[in-house]
Amino acid sequence: MDKFWKSFKSGTDIRGVAVDGVEGEPLNLTDDVIAKMVKGFLLWLSRRTGKKPAELRVAVGHDSRISADRIRRAAVGAMTECGARVLDCGLSSTPSMFMITLDRQLDGSVQITASHHPYHRNGLKFFTPAGGLDGCDIEAILGFCDEGIFPESVDGGISERVDYMKDYAAHLRDIICKGINGRNYERPLEGLHIVVDAGNGAGGFYAYDVLEPLGADISGSVYLEPDGMFPNHIPNPEDKEAMKSICGAVLNSHADLGVIFDTDVDRGGAVDSEGAEINRNRLVALASAIALENCPGGTIVTDSTTSAGLKKFIEETLGGVHYRYRRGYRNVINRAVELNEQGIDCPLAIETSGHAALRENYFLDDGAYLVTMIIIKMAQLRAKGESLAMLTSALEEPLEERELRFRIKAEDFREYGQKVLSGLEKYAEQREDWIVADDNREGIRVSFENEEGWFLLRLSVHDPIMPLNLESMKRGGCKAIAEKLYGFLKGCKELDLTAIEEFINLPEGR
Repeated sequence: MDKFWKSFKSGTDIRGVAVDGVEGEPLNLTDDVIAKMVKGFLLWLSRRTGKKPAELRVAVGHDSRISADRIRRAAVGAMTECGARVLDCGLSSTPSMFMITLDRQLDGSVQITASHHPYHRNGLKFFTPAGGLDGCDIEAILGFCDEGIFPESVDGGISERVDYMKDYAAHLRDIICKGINGRNYERPLEGLHIVVDAGNGAGGFYAYDVLEPLGADISGSVYLEPDGMFPNHIPNPEDKEAMKSICGAVLNSHADLGVIFDTDVDRGGAVDSEGAEINRNRLVALASAIALENCPGGTIVTDSTTSAGLKKFIEETLGGVHYRYRRGYRNVINRAVELNEQGIDCPLAIETSGHAALRENYFLDDGAYLVTMIIIKMAQLRAKGESLAMLTSALEEPLEERELRFRIKAEDFREYGQKVLSGLEKYAEQREDWIVADDNREGIRVSFENEEGWFLLRLSVHDPIMPLNLESMKRGGCKAIAEKLYGFLKGCKELDLTAIEEFINLPEGR
């Protein structure tokens, strides 16, 4: 494939530059490029369904980015030019663009989003009623663009404006009413104060159209209005400033709970009434506790970077099975689906980034659905005089954690990265105090009893980078582990080791 088209592939999404003016990042998501991409999707969908492109019914939605309306017009115009019937949904969450394929019996859908990436970038996500596309599907669509293979232009294509988010919000309200099943069935959240931080993305609907109609006090909520320049903070539950924002909103308004979404609402996080984050490992722990209530002994699939304390919590406290898998939300979700197909009871796939997919919800990574489950559980516990914090009180969290990233200088970065991992595995096996994990499925994970911690070295899925994750229950443990690992890494001449060299030379307490 030509380098130009290959550059748009980002895992299972398409990403590019949609706004001109940022130095070093020229505009490449032009109207013509977008038109070719969605025509490629129609051709891919046509071959998958056996229908002619002119017989296809598809939906288009977008997040709040400033380029969204331009891209929406280009996408809708290109698909109607091929004769398709298009439901033009306007501002929408990414999960809603999957749900509409089921509710309206569509052949597929397109969401215009680049998640938490900067304002000038944008992209496309595709769905069928079976779920999101995989990386090989994205390659096929871009391959059509590269070869110039598109459906023919025909008459008869139409577009129709649809406000599907109203239906989707009603769906979430119904789930909450049924889940709590309280005396005041129609307003089960009365007496609860819940604040929302939408980061000026597409998630403001959750406050206005889900929580408030059910009786919740949403005063103190912040950044609910869509603004594609994201003037307040990056809409990303992993971002420190974003989490600081929602923690502050909870404490300032004395709320019972705070929830935060990324731009397109496929990820979520929360904050308890004390302003403590329910994020990353703690979010995985809480979601696991909820998922395993009706699935005793079930398997929880996570990405590879989860903490040692989380594994202990899932297996010893909850009685479940922790299955660490490769980074990448589609990898985690697909593995959970495969395990269920093999007869292994697996109710949840979740990344520490906040992508959480429950089996009961089509294994769709949906931040609003995850938050909905948390709110239901909070209401149930509150009725018994208990709190969310009690569910995860046994979770042991690290005293220290750090991520370092090493750039691979070799031209064939993937081959060199695999060579580093192979060498490290042999090196680790020769050392008595290095305990190599036997259940890790990405990179090399090694534990150290004296340092009460571990490291994970892996190869990035797409980039010439080797991320190193360090964790310890002991002060100074991460540095001690890094020093041991450096004994091996200093022989890897094609790795830029600046990050670890600076880390191990830091004065104590930094």
